[in-house]
Amino acid sequence: MSDDFADEIGPLNLLKMAVGVGSLDEMRAIRAERFRERGAHWVYTRNHPRRAEEVLAGGSVYWVIRGQVQVRQRVIGFSSERDEKGRAYCLIEVDAELVPTLWRPWRAFQGWRYLTPADAPSDAPGGIAGLAENAMPAKMIAELRALGLL
Repeated sequence: MSDDFADEIGPLNLLKMAVGVGSLDEMRAIRAERFRERGAHWVYTRNHPRRAEEVLAGGSVYWVIRGQVQVRQRVIGFSSERDEKGRAYCLIEVDAELVPTLWRPWRAFQGWRYLTPADAPSDAPGGIAGLAENAMPAKMIAELRALGLL
């Protein structure tokens, strides 16, 4: 792929399920607790992305919370590690900031998936404050988007 083409379409992203997370506020609390435990912001996964260089060109991990892509974190690095039994895994280093996105429905899956710039939801205007200023609750907005009405 030429650099010009990559610049036109934007960086490649990752998509990951936030298993057991019920809301964006809960995600913030969990990520803060993990930072206190680990001293760094990272997510682990079994497989190292083969297209890591494309993700590192400005990509993010987009998080699916309760069936909706709701937030993203910028990816800033990858490292391959081995556990005590010698099994390989990957640490995805992410920025501390959780950036709210316009909600977008997404079906459940395991592990992670690549997410093209065309499929990635836009950042929410004004972040959390922008979502709060809407006349409708965020869940209702997400449902209307899923139905193609917004």
